[in-house]
Amino acid sequence: MTDGTVVPQIRISATYMRGGTSKGVFFRLQDLPEAARRPGPARDRLLLRVIGSPDPYGKQTDGMGGATSSTSKAVILSASERPGHDVDYLFGQVAIDKAFVDWSGNCGNLSAAVGPFAIANGLVPADRIPRDGICTVRIWQANIGKTIVAHVPVTNGAVQETGDFELDGVTFPAAEVPLEFMDPAEEGEEGGAMFPTGNVVDTLDVPGLGRFDATLINAGIPTIFLNAAELGYTGTELQPAVNGDRAALARFEAIRAWGAVKMGLIREMAEASTRQHTPKIAFVAPPQDYVASSGKPVQAADVDLLVRALSMGQLHHAMMGTAAVAIGVAAAIPGTLVNLAAGGGERTSVRFGHPSGTLRVGAEAAQAGGQWTVTKALMSRSARVLMEGFVRVPGDSF
Repeated sequence: MTDGTVVPQIRISATYMRGGTSKGVFFRLQDLPEAARRPGPARDRLLLRVIGSPDPYGKQTDGMGGATSSTSKAVILSASERPGHDVDYLFGQVAIDKAFVDWSGNCGNLSAAVGPFAIANGLVPADRIPRDGICTVRIWQANIGKTIVAHVPVTNGAVQETGDFELDGVTFPAAEVPLEFMDPAEEGEEGGAMFPTGNVVDTLDVPGLGRFDATLINAGIPTIFLNAAELGYTGTELQPAVNGDRAALARFEAIRAWGAVKMGLIREMAEASTRQHTPKIAFVAPPQDYVASSGKPVQAADVDLLVRALSMGQLHHAMMGTAAVAIGVAAAIPGTLVNLAAGGGERTSVRFGHPSGTLRVGAEAAQAGGQWTVTKALMSRSARVLMEGFVRVPGDSF
């Protein structure tokens, strides 16, 4: 500093957790510095510094981030004053190379860690927590205005984290945490109908790139589904095949931007750069054999379809939890590209192949008056505390 003064670091209570195939830094709202307890630039600057962004090297070496979209995340939780809910859950997707925190959507994977964190950190009333059994935690997802119900195993009065539930994309087994995403396709704070254009399949006419069939759906998270074959893919691709191809990534981003305009999420293409977290873009294909990133063979007979999805401009190593909800809902609606890739017809669940393996997701859908409604989507994840204590940041960083 030019005046010779030195600003020391401050420490903030935090927990570093894995939820599903993601990791993030979890905070109680009450533990944040006063200036960061409300939305705004101070909160964003604090979280950027905690995670280690923006980093022109793309490594987040000076922060808690892991240099991927799956590991550049922050969560703020507080006891809920909303009737019928235990905890308010706010998710921030932290950009790696930009000074930007995207608050436009949820993280379905980290949703699995919200219930365990809430129980362990006094956000669920003690009389609601059994000594042994399942603690049902009702979560208000504040980004999108939705309810998530987590069923958290409890042993000897504490959250059970160890177990034999295996999740492709996560190396070690842990305890299963079933999640229910309530009314995932009903209008919430994100706004918009399940199919914002009124069609289960649209045609996106992208200048310079061509015409693409697309299912545009608001369920779990706004998502654009494409046919792998129209993009020159098979649906068996792993990360290097896409993330090492700059032209392909630019094409996906252009299609994503046009789809976002068509869904009414942005007004102009240029706005897409400030809305990186949503909508997601994914491509689907009928089943076929492939080898997952771990070396594990996936047989065509073991899946209903193949799905590859991009997050924050990169092919995801497994599947975002919110996109899995979108897959489950779209699969349940006859005529969507997801449904057709899975063989068509009505279904209540689907198992899909992703780069790390397979995942099953269910959805309860019904048709009335020609309109489809979905009451909930269901899937299981796991969660685990990796480290707890304090994060430190320079006192003048926010």
